[in-house]
Amino acid sequence: MTLRVGIVGCGNISSIYIENSNRFTDYQVVACADLDYTKAIEMARKYNVGKPLELEEIFTSPDIDLILNLTVPHAHSSVSLKAIHNGKHVYTEKPLSISYNEGKRILDAAREKGVIVGSAPDTFLGGSLQLAGKWIEEGLIGRIVGATGNMMSNGPESWHPNPDFYYKAGGGPMFDMGPYYLTALISLLGSVNRVTGIARTTYTERLITNPKRFGEFIPVEVPTHVTGILEMASGVITTITTSFDVVGARTPFLEIYGEKGTLSLPDPNQFNHPVLVKRDGEIEWTELKTMGDPYDNLRGIGLADMAKALQNGYQPRASSEMALHVLEIMEGIHRSSELGTHYVMESKCEKPFLLDAN
Repeated sequence: MTLRVGIVGCGNISSIYIENSNRFTDYQVVACADLDYTKAIEMARKYNVGKPLELEEIFTSPDIDLILNLTVPHAHSSVSLKAIHNGKHVYTEKPLSISYNEGKRILDAAREKGVIVGSAPDTFLGGSLQLAGKWIEEGLIGRIVGATGNMMSNGPESWHPNPDFYYKAGGGPMFDMGPYYLTALISLLGSVNRVTGIARTTYTERLITNPKRFGEFIPVEVPTHVTGILEMASGVITTITTSFDVVGARTPFLEIYGEKGTLSLPDPNQFNHPVLVKRDGEIEWTELKTMGDPYDNLRGIGLADMAKALQNGYQPRASSEMALHVLEIMEGIHRSSELGTHYVMESKCEKPFLLDAN
């Protein structure tokens, strides 16, 4: 059975989900809607995905099983809740919501309605992190003692045509890119018990330098340089830094430190880039190549896995429980910085099974 999907939000990222429905045959995009109805018309014509619908229609259509929520972050909760209340499954882009309490509302509503919620990012299902997961599970770098993640950039205002939302509630480097790094870490090392954070807003406004709106200024409402320390349930200590204030850096994207070796992982926003390993006694790093094309964009693999999960009765790997846990970690880091205390986690989640196991 193919899951019939209706897209809400016809922005840039919607294209790859539609294109990949041709390779992940477990789901099919049958309709699309957007606050700007002309965008839905253009998307439906361009990709021949059934028909454009008004927003109210797509939530109630009997021909749709799941709503693919591709709206901006501050709209994630309202769109997901509306879909759930109409008995639709939901797969949403990251983050699950812009607040932990709203995220809990989504999960509670889904349980009440008997529907399933999944959430991006699904990049942890790519070859890079799946290969790293096998190395860790097979003990090839020994007991894990630590890990680190770093996302250093100088902000999206140089390339994004409308970067304002990155600097409002639900934005900032941690809420924007943190889900990739934190989901990767959780998929490899499991859940987090408590966090400690320090965050700052380096600039009160940002200058747009992309050609479309060159010279405009954006007011900044969120921290733009954020560092967190995570105490994993396993005892592993992890650090993560996300920044929109860095011109350049040579920090690793992700590294996992074991007693017998280190795994250095590629950008967790990618799927199949090589992994590097250096084991005790070795002088050089060894490159571990994945099976897939390094430049292949597999977005939608999490949605495809969710479709299989609905048919076969297992927990989707890109689960709402993991997305909620990531959301609480991010909020907890910011809250810790504000209060000057550790933040003890409330939520838990299971480490997702590797793709070759259910």
